Amino acid sequence: MSFVRAATRAGRLSVKVPTYRATPIAWQTQRAFSQSVARYSDSHAEETFEEFTARYEKEFDKVNDVFELQRNLNNCFAYDLVPSPSVITAALRAARRVNDFPSAVRVFEGIKFKVENKSQYEEYLQELEPIREELGVPLKEFMYPEEK
Repeated sequence: MSFVRAATRAGRLSVKVPTYRATPIAWQTQRAFSQSVARYSDSHAEETFEEFTARYEKEFDKVNDVFELQRNLNNCFAYDLVPSPSVITAALRAARRVNDFPSAVRVFEGIKFKVENKSQYEEYLQELEPIREELGVPLKEFMYPEEK
């Protein structure tokens, strides 16, 4: 029995495990700040905020089901910017069209998360107040007020 243990121990010692050194991609490339949004397509071109707004307005106008709406919302909010009020309006209309009340409420939660301060959030609420009233979309803060 000890012979078998010695043979397996010797087999383990002779196996060499290769070590890999990976260089992070962030160290290899440097990017400068830009006023445009990086578009991830075949051309790898950059898109301006106006092009971004027009693209997502069209995307939300074409929405036919909840999956498309939520996918477009995730993609839209994934960028390092706050979508314009016209994009938010198109998203709210798409949510109403596919009868997705929770996503409509969550749009405002996404705005609250993306803005830099409370005053920007208040400006968005003032700008979008007519569409909220038209579509009957309450804010989470009004439905579930925080207890103090």
